[in-house]
Amino acid sequence: MGASASRLGRLAYGRLHLYSVRSCCAHDSAHIFPCFAWGDRCDVCGLAVGALARSIGSLTLGNFLGDKMGRKSMLVLTVLFFSIFAALKGALPSYKQVGLLSPVLLYTVLFLEGFFAGAEYGGGTTLAMESIPAEKRNFIGSFVQSGFGTGYFIVSFVYAALKAYFGSSFSVVGWRVFFATALVPGAITVLLRAVSKETPVFEEMKTRGEVERIPVRGLFKQAPKAMLFAILITTGLLFVNTATFSFYPSVMFTKGFSGVSVGVGVAVINLVSLFGVWIGGALGNVIGGRKRPMLIYSLIFVLSVYPILKLGYSGGYTTFVSAFSVQAFLEAMIFSTLPAFLSELFSKRFRATGVGFAYNAGAIVGGFAISLIYALSSVIGLFESWLLLLIAFSLVMLVGIALSSETWRKTEVAHADKIVE
Repeated sequence: MGASASRLGRLAYGRLHLYSVRSCCAHDSAHIFPCFAWGDRCDVCGLAVGALARSIGSLTLGNFLGDKMGRKSMLVLTVLFFSIFAALKGALPSYKQVGLLSPVLLYTVLFLEGFFAGAEYGGGTTLAMESIPAEKRNFIGSFVQSGFGTGYFIVSFVYAALKAYFGSSFSVVGWRVFFATALVPGAITVLLRAVSKETPVFEEMKTRGEVERIPVRGLFKQAPKAMLFAILITTGLLFVNTATFSFYPSVMFTKGFSGVSVGVGVAVINLVSLFGVWIGGALGNVIGGRKRPMLIYSLIFVLSVYPILKLGYSGGYTTFVSAFSVQAFLEAMIFSTLPAFLSELFSKRFRATGVGFAYNAGAIVGGFAISLIYALSSVIGLFESWLLLLIAFSLVMLVGIALSSETWRKTEVAHADKIVE
């Protein structure tokens, strides 16, 4: 139940925040911004605002709710509020109606949505990983992690369907309907989480009176090195993730593909990525540990960056989708053991805060990935800029993985399980 509730939460958030920002920019610039040029750049600002908000939310909500009141209690509130704020973007007044207040309201809503979504990774991952034995965490963790990809997959098809249905009216009313669909998975997840149980680890901690008064203080006092290396990993990985999954639609529009084709293509890429994260989790059990599989998958990904980028960027629609589906598959494998790794890295006393902040702090730089690609492209060209930054941040990720300690091995006995420490 815990894993299912966590995965549904990821699905509810999925990629709606990132993808909806891009949809708003591409189709609603005339409504929210004074001119198209402004709207064309709001995706970059939206990603950055969301990344910053998620980091603040993970620290705040993890500290005051997740590690003090319980993982379940926090997650019921977070999915409720970020679903509401995600849907509220569809009710924003236009620039013609309220002037500059319109984009101000957009970024305010994006910040609030990101703030509550920030606790989702730390709380959801902790809820799932604390509910299952160590030997099952790689695969179950990959199942939980795949909620993001599943959400993006569904959203992409919903976008394509609404774009086809509304046609030219999408920029008038279709985009509002698109945002409103966030309420559906959100409502389902709230109900599921309301009937799920708190983790046995937190219940025992509460019974023994081990709940920290200020969890965030213990986090930075007792695990600064672990946090630093974890942020290196997530900074590199989430930069790469934004520079691929979130950048694919931009490149597709640049190449002249239709809105429906972009939606279908992104959906296919995300569908393939789901098999990558699941297979990565299953293979992780064979390889052993959490760090070792991530290191192997990351090396394979780095070696494949140039040939895949060259093939996909220079090809037509079918080649583009096929090539970047392979890239998405390999990238998703890296994420597969991350939930188990981060959960075992931090003490149960500040786990929700630590996991959430380690993940979301890494997304801050990633929020500027697309703007950095475009900025550098004015000097060396778009393909070269994309390639250089992908490799550079892949190396940052590799350094973080190499410096981190392994958190679990098959040979360890039950009492050595770091999840109960």
